[in-house]
Amino acid sequence: MDHEAGRGAGRGAEREAGREAGREAGREAGREAGREVEREGGAPRAAVDPFDPPGVTWRRVSPRLVASQRTANTLTSAPLVLVLLVLAALLTWWIALGAAAVAALWAWGWWLSGRQVPAWGYAERDEDLLVRHGLLFRSLVVVPYGRLQYVDVEAGPVDRRFGLAKVQLHTASPDTDAAVPGLPPEEAARLRDRLAERGQARLAGL
Repeated sequence: MDHEAGRGAGRGAEREAGREAGREAGREAGREAGREVEREGGAPRAAVDPFDPPGVTWRRVSPRLVASQRTANTLTSAPLVLVLLVLAALLTWWIALGAAAVAALWAWGWWLSGRQVPAWGYAERDEDLLVRHGLLFRSLVVVPYGRLQYVDVEAGPVDRRFGLAKVQLHTASPDTDAAVPGLPPEEAARLRDRLAERGQARLAGL
């Protein structure tokens, strides 16, 4: 009996020793993690947003782009709705469902323009131009100055009505082509000349 009690006491001591060793290992891991945080500056390293590189100052497009896009959308949708309603009156009311669908798309575009325009931005860096846009589907295009072939300034009748222009960038690869819409004409001209100058300088190896 005493021998059996001795073995039980031995096993209990072993289990207690194992638990103590586990607790000590956990405390040591916690201390090591704390020391690692201190070595990295006292706080965990923050995640980097790939669509907002650090140290970049973004320029915004003109808010008048919202009115321009809404006007263009209305000029496209309104005649189509009118034609569908006339056909519905002359033929069958089912055609009116098409008019309702076009009107719903127009309302969606109206709302979307107000949300998407503030998401447009561009930034000039030493070696490239950054252009970003989009809310649900975000996009960031990096255009190296050395790959620029030519730069256009475009403005349709609606954009001209609102005093806006678009800078279109053409590069050696279509994948890096980009556009910056909704710029005042003077800013569009400045950006065009600046990008053309930098592109020529990179091609010349300066």
